[in-house]
Amino acid sequence: MSLWTPGGEHEVPREPAREPAQDPGAGADGPSYDELVASLPPEDRARLESLSPEERERAMAQLRQMAQEMADVQRQMAEAPAAVVIANHAMGIYELATIHLRQQPPNLPEAKVAIDAFGALLESLKGRLGPDEPTLFQALDQLRMAFVQLSSAAGGETGPEPAAS
Repeated sequence: MSLWTPGGEHEVPREPAREPAQDPGAGADGPSYDELVASLPPEDRARLESLSPEERERAMAQLRQMAQEMADVQRQMAEAPAAVVIANHAMGIYELATIHLRQQPPNLPEAKVAIDAFGALLESLKGRLGPDEPTLFQALDQLRMAFVQLSSAAGGETGPEPAAS
């Protein structure tokens, strides 16, 4: 698995995949039947109980596999430097802002919220974002400039520009 950051892809080490537990009462190899069922919303529990034993076992195997995959992702996230993961999430906010700016006409109020959130995140972590920090701040400056240009072209109908650092 890799995480994308403005500085490029960063590989996250993978542990060898483990076989999902076959026994509904599994312990160390995965959640037990009761644990999986207890984690479901009531309506899904009722649906599960209404299945035939074979269908229920297939559904439980899928639930165990999903639980194992989620645990693997959590383990990989824990192994990745926090600054890399934060930069990756910050770029998601950047993408949200660009999506709103690219609409015809641009959705400036929504873009402003995303740009302000991106800026707040970066400002609150300034000096702790690792080697990707300068690129993230450049991206923020570009978003702010694009917002001002599009806002001016639209007649400035969106209120004040996004907060500057």
